[in-house]
Amino acid sequence: MTQTPSRTGTVFLVGAGPGDPDLLTLRAARLLMRASVVVHDGLVDPSILAMAPRTARMISVAKSRSRHTMQQDDINALLVREALAGNDVVRLKGGDPFVFGRGGEEAEACHEAGVKVEVVPGISAAMGAAAAAQIPLTHRENASIVSFVAGQCKGLSDQNWAGLAGVGRTLVIYMGIATSEAIAEKLIADGLSPEMPLAVIENAARPTMRVLRGQLAGLGALVRDNKVKSPALIVIGDVAGRGDMKDMQRVLEAVQ
Repeated sequence: MTQTPSRTGTVFLVGAGPGDPDLLTLRAARLLMRASVVVHDGLVDPSILAMAPRTARMISVAKSRSRHTMQQDDINALLVREALAGNDVVRLKGGDPFVFGRGGEEAEACHEAGVKVEVVPGISAAMGAAAAAQIPLTHRENASIVSFVAGQCKGLSDQNWAGLAGVGRTLVIYMGIATSEAIAEKLIADGLSPEMPLAVIENAARPTMRVLRGQLAGLGALVRDNKVKSPALIVIGDVAGRGDMKDMQRVLEAVQ
């Protein structure tokens, strides 16, 4: 005879930040360190996963552009199934759960099944990458508007980016590495200057982080020639010309 669980578990949608364990919120760290079931994305850094107890059941639902180990509907069903079985589930997502993390879809699925959900925000990939690269997303002299877009969500041609980039604005592109050349063509066709500064930030806030700078017209070549791989963000706007750490180092050496 099958026993019915005496309680329904809670699903915790936890933002794991850009990669550095030190950038986790205290709430996120505490939940992870006492977790019994962890469902995690491929973008979560191994050093963060290592914070879970050795007894925790670790379930990877890693996705890539060409390969999904589990479809989103199946992930939703997994979270609901584990919670209805009486387990508290820590659902770890890179960055913030509600910024291109499909956290909204997972929360809705849990609510429909009568499962309690708690959202633990994380430092978004954009915020973490900008801070690590010392690129201010807003600046009194350069930008008072910031927009976040997905470079491959629902097909690039379906997206309307009119007015999102240009003078006084910063555009941050998630998931845009594979379509970088098309992104540059799209923005230039919309009237953005081919000489607009940009930065590509790869593996933000990790020991292997790279910050590559250039101009919009050369975005595709910059990504291709440097063999940039995800996770990586593209920052387009005049702010991308600020915070160059090499220039900062030259200034410090001159002062010394």
